[in-house]
Amino acid sequence: MISRMLLHPNFDPVAIAVGPVEVHWYGLMYLFAFALGWWLGRIRTRDAWRGWSRDNVGDVLFYVALGVVVGGRLGYMLFYDFERLLAHPLSVFMIWRGGMSFHGGLLGVMVAMWWFARSHGRGFFEVADFIAPLVPLGLAAGRLGNFINGRLWGTPSDLPWAMVFHDPRAGGVPRHPSQLYEALLEGVVLFAVLWWFTRRPRPVMAASGVFLIGYGLARTLVELVRVPDAHLGYLAFGWVTMGQVLTLPMIAAGIALAVMASIRREPPTPASTRGRRKP
Repeated sequence: MISRMLLHPNFDPVAIAVGPVEVHWYGLMYLFAFALGWWLGRIRTRDAWRGWSRDNVGDVLFYVALGVVVGGRLGYMLFYDFERLLAHPLSVFMIWRGGMSFHGGLLGVMVAMWWFARSHGRGFFEVADFIAPLVPLGLAAGRLGNFINGRLWGTPSDLPWAMVFHDPRAGGVPRHPSQLYEALLEGVVLFAVLWWFTRRPRPVMAASGVFLIGYGLARTLVELVRVPDAHLGYLAFGWVTMGQVLTLPMIAAGIALAVMASIRREPPTPASTRGRRKP
């Protein structure tokens, strides 16, 4: 029976090994995500009304990358693995083993964008609106990294594309490939929506609002078929997860930003071409 089911390819998590030095696929996915964001950002600078130069893209992505890595890892350890952090504080540096939180990364990126905006004389949401469409495909790359590692699989399923994961904890039964669902919804679909939405000038905060709403809805839906971290389990009603609890405020914030954007109707780059401080 198993032979008729889809089997996870059981990739080697190490992409390149030179002596004691190992480069993991998970880490390469992050590098690919940043490179893709840099390329997409440079494409967006072709529209003069955005008020961004190619040099600005490289600068802001340096800040964002720092926020993603630091915030993502600290967020995971605080939200999902706090006991391990207390018992083994140095485990916070073991990024190659997986364990990055989107919500922690988002908080880290918000701090990084504030820092960049302040040092470059820009408004926070001017930066956030520019960055928002660059993020989803990076998220897709991260989810593909989860898939390669064979982690974050879903609940048992009898759908034709259900997959048997080799991890003994998966029980040898077909499961939703929830990593691919997230790569599709949080990544490809959300990217398409944001890229289309921002093809022409939008009020300040509008793109950020759409991103928060879109990601929040996609994550909430996938969490319904994604197995939560074993040490946390379901928090309530047999289906509420930590991911959903952390995502609901995002949806609320996204709705608030979208409403404020529609009321204020502030032009997208009101101050980006004047009074800008040098970094």
